[in-house]
Amino acid sequence: MIKAIIIDDIEQARTTLKKDLQVYTPDVEIIGEANGVVEGARLLKKTLPDILFLDIQMQDGSGFDLLDILNEINFKIIFITASDAHAIKAFRYAAIDYLLKPVDPDELVAALKKYREHKLNENENYKLLNHTLKNHSKPHERLALHTQDKIHIVNIQDILRCESNVNYTEFFFVGGKKLLVTRTLKDFEDLLADQGFYRVHQSHLVNTKYIKEFVKTDGGYLIMNEGGSVPVSSRKRPEVIKMLEEL
Repeated sequence: MIKAIIIDDIEQARTTLKKDLQVYTPDVEIIGEANGVVEGARLLKKTLPDILFLDIQMQDGSGFDLLDILNEINFKIIFITASDAHAIKAFRYAAIDYLLKPVDPDELVAALKKYREHKLNENENYKLLNHTLKNHSKPHERLALHTQDKIHIVNIQDILRCESNVNYTEFFFVGGKKLLVTRTLKDFEDLLADQGFYRVHQSHLVNTKYIKEFVKTDGGYLIMNEGGSVPVSSRKRPEVIKMLEEL
């Protein structure tokens, strides 16, 4: 059985989540619940779950306040939040799972399925999340990338380019390092749009700071500072030329 704790200051929300877990994920056992940060911290000091379902906004503080109290996180956290654009973007940079209220049973099942398949230590992800949220006025500097066997925390400005590989994305870094990541290129296009990355082709996303030149012949392609070329789609060609003129 998967042991779970729910921390949410709304009793009805805890009750509904417990019922959904019983119906849709019968291998999950609720071993405790709390109605806020203080009570939740006490509970976690004496009871260690496999998964913590953690509300973001509670009367005595936030779920992130609880992260500050914990010295080490040895369990999976699935955050539960209302629509909070800043928090959601932070989750995505840190590759942290979250569920939007009201919780959709299909998304709940998907989150538990992911946990069963990839029981990875996400402690570095939570540190990255906490850092990102505390420094929300600064540009995001790091990104969590899930490969098949590890979670890699990388510096965004070390990313040279990204290439689509069916439902995966291959990352190419300054210095020649590569990572095959278990998310689509579209996910990263949205996430890195304000970090100087540009989708120049259906299969290619580039960090514009590493573009060396644009070759107009042979359909058009980019030469990158670290070597190698990236094709530019005919549809994107006018946009790419305009983008380069404005750099």
